[in-house]
Amino acid sequence: MPPVSEQSSDADLLRAIAAGQTAALRLLHHRHAGWLRARLRRRCADPDVVDAAIQDTFVAVWKDAHRFAETTADPAAWLWTIAVRRLVSALRGPAHRWLSGPAADVPDDARTVPSAEELVLLGVEHGALGPALDRLSPELRRLIEATALDGLTVREAAQLLGIPEGTAKTRLMRARTRLRQLLA
Repeated sequence: MPPVSEQSSDADLLRAIAAGQTAALRLLHHRHAGWLRARLRRRCADPDVVDAAIQDTFVAVWKDAHRFAETTADPAAWLWTIAVRRLVSALRGPAHRWLSGPAADVPDDARTVPSAEELVLLGVEHGALGPALDRLSPELRRLIEATALDGLTVREAAQLLGIPEGTAKTRLMRARTRLRQLLA
């Protein structure tokens, strides 16, 4: 396998990682860790948990890069799916909170309130959609974010959120109906 360079595609880097080239992992990390961190920070208020999820993501890439060849996914989408799964696993503990809405088992006094900057960024990024998303219940919002904003399938979103796929489909239908009403 030829040495990796700045001009190597992400898919080439993943093939090089599968062949054991640590330089390819460093380059992939350099390209993607920043935007992964930024997106995960919108889901989690704890920077240590986000950093751990990023680290776990790239450890998983190192161990499982050979599996990428078995997919037709875009490398960035594949990385995002791994990162979200790592974050969700970390957030299952009661000490952590979702930015997008409180988890059902988190006491009222431990719930995260989005900062003013986060609210402004959400409004800028999603326009009229931001305030409409804010008006959805936490379980509907998390499902919309996972499917529409993060690009996960309903099955993947259901697995990440720990709910049955049928429940996810029903909630997604309710969320879309509610968003149509709010945006009309």
